[in-house]
Amino acid sequence: MRRVTEGTPLRLQATGSTRDKLVTWAWTNWSTRCIYTNEDRVAIEAQSCGFGCQLSAHKPSGSSFERKGSQWAMVEKHKTEWRVIVVRATGILVLLGGILLAAGLCDATTPADNSVPSIFDPRSTPAESIYHLSRFVLAITGLIFLAVFSLLSYAVVKFRNSDANTNREPAQVYGSTQIELAWTIIPIVIVVVLFLPTARVIHAIQDARKPATAVEVTAIGHQFWWEFRYPALGVVTANELHVPVSDPAHPTPTFLNLLSADTDHSFWVPQLAGKTDLIPNRVNGMWIDPQQTGVFLGQCAQYCGTQHAKMLLRVSVDSPEAFAAWINLQKQSANRDDKEVTGRLIFETTACVNCHAVGGTNATGRFGPDLTHLMSRSTIAAGAAENTSENLRLWIQNPDAIKPGSLMPAMKLSDADLNALVRYLETLR
Repeated sequence: MRRVTEGTPLRLQATGSTRDKLVTWAWTNWSTRCIYTNEDRVAIEAQSCGFGCQLSAHKPSGSSFERKGSQWAMVEKHKTEWRVIVVRATGILVLLGGILLAAGLCDATTPADNSVPSIFDPRSTPAESIYHLSRFVLAITGLIFLAVFSLLSYAVVKFRNSDANTNREPAQVYGSTQIELAWTIIPIVIVVVLFLPTARVIHAIQDARKPATAVEVTAIGHQFWWEFRYPALGVVTANELHVPVSDPAHPTPTFLNLLSADTDHSFWVPQLAGKTDLIPNRVNGMWIDPQQTGVFLGQCAQYCGTQHAKMLLRVSVDSPEAFAAWINLQKQSANRDDKEVTGRLIFETTACVNCHAVGGTNATGRFGPDLTHLMSRSTIAAGAAENTSENLRLWIQNPDAIKPGSLMPAMKLSDADLNALVRYLETLR
């Protein structure tokens, strides 16, 4: 017995013969292998053993050696076939799971409180148009997927490797006019079919006529909050946009002029319209006509800095009467409560007035949200926290606890001053 490594030339004495046989073993794996030379049927059996092999030469009797090699080849073939079957079955299951997941998302309904906005639950004409277009595009691309997957499956099954074609090269096709026309014309047709309805929807949304009854709002994106101005109504608010419901018989759409005060933002309320970017030194526009009352959630859809993920917004769709009442409330000056004079003095004599505005006071800042009617909003910090006394106190004392990386400075007030300031802010309704 000799211990050898891969590719080692071996000079072995053949059993029953006086001639030496020089054999080079090509080591392919660590499994037990049997090879032999045609001349004098000299057999070499190799058994894996660590980093080398123990080899012995002997003369097989009868056809046992051929049977042994045939059995080994059959076992290896079955192993390979099972591996291929398992891999293909796993791939098919993953694809089917993806299809079922996509179908589930398409059919999912939005919770009653709209806490998870979905493009598949439109409540406005622009969103409705985008929804129908997306279903059409998904149907076309789904048919393409089924056609490609079916042809691929047919080719895998029909032309899989077998004993009959192991050493045979598949038929080669060169310069087929039919095939070249097919893979040229079919993609062109698909692109045209997708382009025409897409262009129609874009034109209908972007070139819609603004009726005389439309409400006009200027939306300004800041890091990291929203400012909403109603020029014709003389109202300024932040983070929570109020619009009237639009009756199809008497449409009252809301047209928004989108501006940015610093960097790129994107206004997106999935159930009401598609995304529209806010770009510095440029005015973009969009419109919505929600046809049912409720609160619809959205957010900035363009990365704009550290707190991009918490630059949220709420759109409150009100009845005509509720919207008119809200406008009348927002037009009023800030509430003056003589019991909270101390808190008002703290607000007017600290850095608060440099960033915030409160109607009827000397606070005219424009870097932060207008606080004239702060407590009429349901959230603070652009939707990052509910508008409660505890959260308001924490937001003033340590903004990073609610919104790390925000541009709101920590005021570092004493407990007495902080309590007085919070009580004053709670009167701003």
